[in-house]
Amino acid sequence: MKQNKQIEKGIRELYQEDPIGADKKVFGRTSDPISRRGFLTGLATMSTILGAEIVFGRFMPAGLIPAAFAETTDNFMLPGKDPGLIVLNDRPINAEVPAHLLNDLVTPADKLFIRNNGIPPENVDVDSWTLVIDGESVETSKTYTIKDLKEKFESHTYQLTIECGGNGRAEFNPPAKGNQWTTGAVGSPQWTGVRLRDVLKDCGIKDDAVYIGYHGGDSHLSRNPEKEAISRGVPISKALEDEALIAWAMNGEDIPALNGHPLRLVFGGWPASTSGKWLKGISIRNKVHDGTKMEAPAYRIPCEPVAPGDKVAAEDMCIIEAMPVKSLVTLPQSGIKHKIGEKLAVKGHAWAGDKTVEKMDISIDFGQTWQEVKLAKPANKNAWQRWEGEVNFPKKGYYEVWAKATDSDGISQPMVLPGWNPKGYLNNACHRIAVQIV
Repeated sequence: MKQNKQIEKGIRELYQEDPIGADKKVFGRTSDPISRRGFLTGLATMSTILGAEIVFGRFMPAGLIPAAFAETTDNFMLPGKDPGLIVLNDRPINAEVPAHLLNDLVTPADKLFIRNNGIPPENVDVDSWTLVIDGESVETSKTYTIKDLKEKFESHTYQLTIECGGNGRAEFNPPAKGNQWTTGAVGSPQWTGVRLRDVLKDCGIKDDAVYIGYHGGDSHLSRNPEKEAISRGVPISKALEDEALIAWAMNGEDIPALNGHPLRLVFGGWPASTSGKWLKGISIRNKVHDGTKMEAPAYRIPCEPVAPGDKVAAEDMCIIEAMPVKSLVTLPQSGIKHKIGEKLAVKGHAWAGDKTVEKMDISIDFGQTWQEVKLAKPANKNAWQRWEGEVNFPKKGYYEVWAKATDSDGISQPMVLPGWNPKGYLNNACHRIAVQIV
């Protein structure tokens, strides 16, 4: 990542809090009314990062984040990632993918969102990387190298959908604090590794086991070695499913550095925060795991509905498990113009946590009527499902195409935002795109 100095907050947060101060902190640019020296020095820094001269830079108001930084991530040079990713924060790095870039049936590595809580490890040595299995409910604590895992256990490949629990947070009102994800914190790559179940059973699982918790190789933002950036987990029943993986590959290649290389957990259909990255340890617990970000309000929602803006006591919040039914329009890109009289092809994906999607509908009249579209079966459990259809528009004008998925229990996406919650989790309202018919 290319920056002239280390900063403690994301660039957008800095500019929201103090635009003038952000100019100075990020780029060294000041609004010196006398010499303008600091201002011009800051412009030079910006030009270097952008790779081009800011031609009319002398007219650029102080305290204004460059549009290139707001619209693309080229300046951050995220390793192995598509330049179309939208960076929401850079300490830690968090970036989402515009919906139209998620049209692939299997999500390419360069188009998988990034949700990090700490600082990824540097100079990773795959050969010396080890995984420790321990905890109150393990029969025998053991340590494995990645080579051990590959040689001792059978490898499996599954397409598994992972989604940030806060995907869609930006739509909640009152606003919820956290990365303001829109729709792009989701992806469904193919993952290769060994079943977590096989490794746990090799160590022995005691009868009192109820949960597993992971420990990663990423550092806390404070760099304090006594603190973990995140340490979450899942009930033992989820850990023992066929599709629960300790993975070392994504789409047949090494997992990208920002997505957990060289080893990570993958639990499809549950909040991606359960799929620990840079995996160094797994503890088999005789109680609900109590690691960092397992406590309320992190990754929890009110056990009962609350009014927007209400404060919720920690004891009244429940851990998020399987994600709700949801869908995405990936083709065409929102905002296109389309000729009257021609059918418009519409495509996307749908997923439903641990369930399957059984029905997919689209609407062009704000939900007054719905048209069922073709829906494919998932490649395996916890993979998203492809849907596609065609739309006819009756006259010229502005339209919105809405998408609504229904899961195997008959539960459909809500037309509007679901129940408000303090952290802005689980927004599964219908996705929509704008189309102008000309």
